[in-house]
Amino acid sequence: MTRGHVGRIALLTLAITGAGCASRKEETAPPADARQQEEAAVAKTLECSLSGPAQVKAGEPVELVFKLTNPTKEPLYVLKWHTPLEGIRNNIFTVTRADSAAELSYGGPMMKRGPPDASSYATIAPGESVEGTVDAALAYGLQEPGTYRITFRGPLMDVTSDQAKVPALAGEYHDVALKCPEVVVTVT
Repeated sequence: MTRGHVGRIALLTLAITGAGCASRKEETAPPADARQQEEAAVAKTLECSLSGPAQVKAGEPVELVFKLTNPTKEPLYVLKWHTPLEGIRNNIFTVTRADSAAELSYGGPMMKRGPPDASSYATIAPGESVEGTVDAALAYGLQEPGTYRITFRGPLMDVTSDQAKVPALAGEYHDVALKCPEVVVTVT
């Protein structure tokens, strides 16, 4: 090899290496798809309330009313599983004594099930509400005197405004985080 040939090879190598280090146009993340936008909109608009008695006697029911309200202009379809809309069939509440941070154990049923069908969903018309009433004392042992804080665990397992997506196929649920105010109950 001649000196000129070696020089050209070195120059070519330098050019190739330099091209690999050239600045590239930054790729931007793709915009959120319609489903993500729908979930965000539902999470911001679906209203939740949880209410119950301020005081009960030991051994009496602690009836809680769970209410979902749809303030949007289109119907919403909510999977009732893991909410009071289907009763208490899983650990759906966090129950703590007000004088400690200790969570009470859940002692109710644990449901196993196949894929949901359309009847597993609650339809909430625009401007309307659905509600479910449950006795938390049965599943959480609220018989000892004291003050208890009760909150809905959430999230809602599947929420959509598209009736064609009801029921969701197994594994294609779109959960929605939901904050409900806590209930404080004193058992005397």
